[in-house]
This record gives sequence, structure tokens and C-alpha cells, in this order.
Amino acid sequence: MKKLVLFIVIFLVATSLNAQVLGPKLSVPNDDFDFGDVNEGEKVKHDFTLLNSGDDVLVIERVTASCGCTAAKPAVDSLKPGESTSLEVVFNTSRRSGLQKKYVYIKTNDKEQENYRISFSANILKRETTEKIKKPAPKLRLSTNQYNFGKVTEGEKVKAKIDFSNIGTAILAITDVKSSCGCAATLLKKNKLNPGEQGSLIIEFDSADRSGKLTRTVTLYSNDPVQPVQPITLYINIAKKDS
Repeated sequence: MKKLVLFIVIFLVATSLNAQVLGPKLSVPNDDFDFGDVNEGEKVKHDFTLLNSGDDVLVIERVTASCGCTAAKPAVDSLKPGESTSLEVVFNTSRRSGLQKKYVYIKTNDKEQENYRISFSANILKRETTEKIKKPAPKLRLSTNQYNFGKVTEGEKVKAKIDFSNIGTAILAITDVKSSCGCAATLLKKNKLNPGEQGSLIIEFDSADRSGKLTRTVTLYSNDPVQPVQPITLYINIAKKDS
């Protein structure tokens, strides 16, 4: 009888410990993207950010698209806890027109969501239409759409500098910059760029009263007709200050 009781106790403890194990977990901070208006025949691309927010190695086993017009490939296929990578998605608009919605499926060893779905959309303008409407337009290009502050101690203030440029043919205006939390303050050194000009965005992250691995975003809004909204994903690992 004592052996049976001991076995039950050990079983319950083991079950409780296993229940606390998170395992690998795939997180995609922004899993839907809108290319906006795109000319027929263009190949457009976007990098999605993939993050392992679990406590075990995340393995990306397979990436498939809902249509042959889409190619998708991650930069790496294995992520340690807290690591992130980019998934490049290329959409070929040849012989397509009008509003399009496509999906990409990411198969991983995350048991809770083995087939994670991300999506993108575009409005494809027919070639004859775009040839009639050719006019100058701004185009915002970020030097990166993600930044990792790494490991910091609670209470530290850390800064990041994100460069951007206007690779279009008209004046680019940054109309707004929004942060997903009050912990990230932003300073835009220049909100209007002529074609070919560059600017920079300073982001200061205040880690006070925060701890652990966090993901936040800062989003730029502009008059870029194709990509008017462009997010920057921030990662930080905050260690508790010794009391």
C-alpha cells in the first residue's frame, strides 16, 4: 500500500512539473501584411519576423504557400529560446489583377500550433492602367524592420538608431510614429525627405519596472502609397536588478 501511495505521489509531481514546461513556441509579432497597390508583373517581397518565445528549441520543419505565385523561405530553420529570424516572402504578381489575399503555412514542433498561418494582401493594378497613371510617388525603405537590444538590467535605458531613406520619386512625409508601449520613446530627426535623401529614428527603451523577454513595436506612418504603415519589432531581455 505504501508503495502504491509513493507511486501516486511521484506521478502527480512529475505531471505537475511537465505541465509547467512550455516547450518551443512560435510567435509572429505581425502575421498579416498589406503590400497596397502593386503593378501587375512586379515581384514584391516582405520579411516576417519569427520568434521563439518558448523555453526549448523551435524547429521550422516546413514552409508552404497557398499558391505557386508565392515563395517563402526562413533565414534559419532552428531557433533557441528568445532567438528570432526573418521569413522572406516573395509574391509574383504576373497575370493577376485586383485584390489578392494569400497565405503561408509554417510547420514547426510547437505542439500547440503545429501549422501557423500568416497572410498578406495586395491590390494588383493592370498593366494598361498603371501605364496611364504613372506619376511621381515616395517610397519608404527602412534599414531594418527589427532590432534586438539584447540582455539589459532592469532600470537601464538603451537606445537604437534605425536609418531610413526615400527611394521614390516624390517627397516622402513621415506623418506619425507610434509605440506599442510607453517604455519606448522615439525621436524623428527629419520627417520629410526628398527623393534619395536619408533620415534616422532614435528609439530609447526604458526597462524600469519590467523583466523577462519582451517584444514591442514602433510603427512609422507615411505617405508611401504602397507601404504606408511599416512596423519595427523590438526585442529585449531584462534581468531583474538585485535587491
